[in-house]
Amino acid sequence: MTGTAGTSGNPSSSRSTSDSSSTASSTASFAASAASTASAAVPSAAVAPRGIPRRIAARVVDVCRLVPLLPIVLAAAVPLALLWDWRPWGPVAPWGELVLWGMSPNPSVGQWIVIALVVYTVVSTLLGMIDDVRNGQVGIDLLAVLAMLSTLGVGEYWASWAVMLMVASGEAIEEYAQSKAERSLTALLQAAPRTAHVFDAPGMARGGDGADGSDGAAEDSPNGFRRVVPRHGSQHGSQQEPASAHAAFRTVPVDDVHVGDTIIVLPGETVPVDGTLLSGSATLDLSAINGEPLPREVFANARVMSGAVNGATALTMRATRPAADSQYQRIMSLVASAQESRPAVVRTADRLAVPFTVLALVIAGAAWAVAGVPVRFAQVLVLATPCPLLIAAPVAYVAGTGRLAKAGILIKTQSVLEQLGRVTHVFFDKTGTLTVKQPQVVRVELAAGQRLDADHVLMMAGVVEGYSVHILAQGIAKAGREAGERLRRERGAEPRAYPVVRDVREESGQGIAGEVDGRAVRVGRRAFATAAGGFRPTGAESERSRFGALGPGEMGSYVSVNGVLAARIVLRDVPRADAKATVERLSRLGVRRVTMLTGDRRASAGIIAEEVGIRDVRAELFPEDKVAAVRDESRTPAGRGTSARPTVTMMVGDGVNDAPVLAAADLGVAITDGTSTAASESAQIVIMNDDVAAVPQAIAIARRTRRVMLQAVLAGLALAVVGMLAAAFDLIPVVVGAFLQEAIDVVSILWALTALLDRE
Repeated sequence: MTGTAGTSGNPSSSRSTSDSSSTASSTASFAASAASTASAAVPSAAVAPRGIPRRIAARVVDVCRLVPLLPIVLAAAVPLALLWDWRPWGPVAPWGELVLWGMSPNPSVGQWIVIALVVYTVVSTLLGMIDDVRNGQVGIDLLAVLAMLSTLGVGEYWASWAVMLMVASGEAIEEYAQSKAERSLTALLQAAPRTAHVFDAPGMARGGDGADGSDGAAEDSPNGFRRVVPRHGSQHGSQQEPASAHAAFRTVPVDDVHVGDTIIVLPGETVPVDGTLLSGSATLDLSAINGEPLPREVFANARVMSGAVNGATALTMRATRPAADSQYQRIMSLVASAQESRPAVVRTADRLAVPFTVLALVIAGAAWAVAGVPVRFAQVLVLATPCPLLIAAPVAYVAGTGRLAKAGILIKTQSVLEQLGRVTHVFFDKTGTLTVKQPQVVRVELAAGQRLDADHVLMMAGVVEGYSVHILAQGIAKAGREAGERLRRERGAEPRAYPVVRDVREESGQGIAGEVDGRAVRVGRRAFATAAGGFRPTGAESERSRFGALGPGEMGSYVSVNGVLAARIVLRDVPRADAKATVERLSRLGVRRVTMLTGDRRASAGIIAEEVGIRDVRAELFPEDKVAAVRDESRTPAGRGTSARPTVTMMVGDGVNDAPVLAAADLGVAITDGTSTAASESAQIVIMNDDVAAVPQAIAIARRTRRVMLQAVLAGLALAVVGMLAAAFDLIPVVVGAFLQEAIDVVSILWALTALLDRE
């Protein structure tokens, strides 16, 4: 392939294409003006921080809107206290003694207010319970209804008011806890882009690649650079005039964006669809997608994922997927699925609420029968609360799901979270999961008599390889950039003083050649690097005598400079930086076995396994062999007849070829940067930040979530049972018991919310 003459050695700048440059240049002014207009349109009051009293008042209004009964019950305390003894009809009620059994024959105005509120609350609560039963859930407020009626029946009006306050405030606490637990999930859903700025220019058609005046066909390379293959024999991209400077963009619903549309994303806006960057560079905040804390700088032709937040400069991009198939839409689908699901332990808690209700009624009935005083029945019931079972348990699991989402770990159902905490055997795919996705440079072997040092050779080879799509090219290009940075620091050169590259040509399966700072550089197979073709041959020395034998799993790429063989660059798969720490943490978490599965040769697989600390290595496997290995272990009844825990298997992979084995495990985990949709769809857990260290982090979060849930439920139930027994012996008055029950609910729910804390 022929490179552009006289271009800089920075591939991101030398890869400017005709079909994108004209669009980018003609949209830059509009993006800038739109950005300034948008920022000017935001009133200063909208960005000014509100005071604490105002925020508190807003929270109170929100709570009252969600639970309208709460302000009514609170307001009723005033007339109840002031009108407690006021009977304008006199000491004898005109209705005689036609009042409910056990109540005062002549209630005051304040007491009638309580009676009316109790009737309203009981009716609305019963209607809600009926809806719950129709939806297959337990009606959780039966004990509250009985407590209100019993306290009213024995004439404990203040206790009835306290129980109503308990019901209303309990609902408010539940709403608060649920919203707090779902905050990370809700933030994802609310941040979803709804519109997009589509660029319109005269003569440009929407949705077509190449319909915008470009005469060159763009080819994407995995290293983020763009190459242009000339059409009609032309070596210069476009044959048409640039787009008019008077073009404009229009805002459309995100669902109306077509593949091929040119989109402008203003500063601070969310990228609406997946696409390819047309601007020279951009800074993107990816925290909503993968939890990555620091913004990432990307360059021309890099992949841009929907859900990323643009930095301080407007960017232009080309849509490569519609909104429905873009990254953020898939994330929202997973989040919605997780929110709607209920783990088995929560369903068990729902079922346990029924026997707890029966137990409370038995204790209350026994206390009444033994004491012979009806008020004892009410004393017990006001302390009977199933909320630790029915509210604290689901709140803990929703909080755990939100904690995972904040870390860039998405689960498809909350049942996965429960199973995640019980994992005993983890399988890892090797290539791309435990190792870096592409082979990396491990050393540079200089030829005898070579005057250039290793960094110079590596820099020149890396600049040329930046234009290649070969599997080894990215590793050499990356090492070349690092070598170039070292050389620039040594010379004190400007950070962006890149070498000049000309006449880049690639021969498929052989290598790539080009001119770097006036030197002819060839990189690839030995025969290609030393080919005559205008270059001086290097002689007939054997590869082994000149450089030595390659080790297991190593690959060599040869470099010649001005026709003389200069060096051999040795590459191999290398472990991710945190792979060893990941395996060690899994062991500390109590995972019994860690296994590496690979189709690679046993010798090279053993090297990687030793470097990351895995003893169980299964090499030279075909995809069906991996599926069989995981499936056999998943069916092993490790807990049958022994004290050992049942085997729960997890398979961790990253590519399309991992999809079958991910589906075979009890839990499939896809480590992805958003490019492997097949693996993501086969997995129950998706790690969005391409970080293998998130595997033990997910297990730790799941285990802590389960532990917090059990603590909240058991502590709440224990306090409730102790309180009921104390009330049965007349140790706790009715009114005190009602407020004590509310305190138990608050403690258990707040404890469940600690699953949100980063303590794993």
